[in-house]
This record gives sequence, C-alpha cells and structure tokens, in this order.
Amino acid sequence: MKVLVTGAGGMVGSHMVELLHSQGHDVLGTYYKPTTDITELESAISMMECDVRYYASVQKIIADFKPDQIFHLAAQSYPTVSWVRPQETMDTNINGTVNIFEAVKSVRVLDGSYDPMVVVACSSAEYGQTLNEIEDPYVVETAQLKPLHPYGVSKVGQDLLSFQYFMNDHIRCIRARIFNSTGTRKVNDVTSDFTKRAVLAERSGVYTLRVGNLETKRAIMDQRDLVNGLLLLAEKGIPGEVYNISSEYCYQMKDIVTMIEEQIGHKFTIEVDSKLLRPTDERIIIGNIDKLKRDTGWRQQISMKQTIADMLDYWRKKLK
Repeated sequence: MKVLVTGAGGMVGSHMVELLHSQGHDVLGTYYKPTTDITELESAISMMECDVRYYASVQKIIADFKPDQIFHLAAQSYPTVSWVRPQETMDTNINGTVNIFEAVKSVRVLDGSYDPMVVVACSSAEYGQTLNEIEDPYVVETAQLKPLHPYGVSKVGQDLLSFQYFMNDHIRCIRARIFNSTGTRKVNDVTSDFTKRAVLAERSGVYTLRVGNLETKRAIMDQRDLVNGLLLLAEKGIPGEVYNISSEYCYQMKDIVTMIEEQIGHKFTIEVDSKLLRPTDERIIIGNIDKLKRDTGWRQQISMKQTIADMLDYWRKKLK
C-alpha cells in the first residue's frame, strides 16, 4: 500500500513512517522545519521537504505518488506559538488542509477511480471552554467546539473543512481529535522534560529535579498507541466521522516522578520552581473513546512505566 504522511518531522509522524516502512508499505513522509531529529530515521525511508502552505508542492507530491492513504499530520502545533504567529498558524493548518483535499480533487480529474482515505490530525483543543463547562470529564465527540486560542480555532477549521470535502466532494476522510500523547523524540512536555533531566542527573550525580505542581493530573497516552489508533481509523473508521483518541488513564505528576526514580534507582531532591507553576490548573479531561473502540477495536496497550523506560533509554543515547 502507498501511504503519505505529512508532518513526518514531528514526533508522531516520524514514528508512523518508521512503523509503516517496517510493515512493508511504500511510505513517503514530508517535513518542513522538523521538530525532531529526522536523521534518526532509517535512510531507506523516503522523506521529502514540503511546506503544505504551497499548493503546487502538495499537488505534485500527491499526483506523482497517488497514495492509498494520507495521514495529514503537518501543522503549526504549539498553542503558545499561535498567540505570537496567528497568521502562520491559520495559513499552515487551514490552507494546508485545503491544499491536501484540492490536490486529491485535481488527481481525480484525470483518474476518476482515485479514492484515497485521508486521516486528518485534529485536536482536543477544539473543545476549549466546553471542557471547563461540562460535568462529565469524559468529553464526547458531539460536545460543543469552543476553542480558546488561535491553534484551537485552526484545528476546528481543519476539522470542518474535512467534513465539507467529504460531504461535497465525497473524499473519504476521518477526523481524529487527539488528546495528550508523549514518547521518544517528544520535547517540551512534562514526561520528556522529567526523563531528560533524570538522565542529566545520572551523568552529573546531582539528583535534583525542578518541578511545578506535582499534584496535577493528566491523561497521557504513548505515541505508539496513538499511531496504532490512527492506522486503525484509516482501515476501519467510518468515512466522514470524527473520533476522539485519548488515554483512558490519568497520571498524577508525582507518580511519574516516582516511576522515573524507580527506573534510575535514585530518589530526587525536589525543587519547586515558581516559574513552572500556573495561576490555575486545568481540569482533568479525558476523551470519551467508546466510538473509537466500537468501530476499530482500539485498546490502549502501552503502560506509562514502559513509556518512561523507553524515554530514559532514548535520552541516554541522545545525550551521549
């Protein structure tokens, strides 16, 4: 099978192209300003630079490659950056999505049988204020979309654009609203920060860990479970539908610290850094995944202990 993965320079996309390649698929990954070190990927994996904001580039790739499946992961994916660069965020996320679907339409002009499945990486950020208003922490796909930052708005745009291309142009697509995930190659989240600092502590012999609020709870899934969910949606998801992909389990930040301590065989001296504390903490929010499990059979399989062990090993090799 031919598979195109946009945004293969990110954590999720890089792991996805690796997995697809290992399964024997003809996979092409695109990247632009990668957030991971793509030199870590096997040289046999086809990678191509492509800024999805430019239609001609996207159209040429899809016309030449004619993928059976398209995983559209390319995005400006940082909410904080979206406040500073809202135009770039909208252009990349919304126009980039338009370009994917318009490219499929253009190929169909010459080949009416072309019928790829397009899986679009949307976000739990689309729910925004609704997450603060609902009583049940397990948010369902029918919840109202009230994004609270430009990134969330851009993801609503991707989501609704995908739906209209399905309705009007009959392009098979799945909208995947993705919740918190982590794993090797991830940067700038709690688990990656803590595991990186733990490895640096191993090197220095100084076991001090700077932290914020360790009482905070987060629902976090391993990127391998996320990738598996996306692949299952392409295979078994109902075209035109939207699906939450979320961890079923909540972890308190102090429990993550304990797991790291167990792995490295050392206790930390904890230092609370006021810069890492938030004035108010977010509610515990978990995506209701009944629909995902019913339609695809997806199950969360990777434990947080396994995730942490793998991230520690990754940083040990990376920081040599």
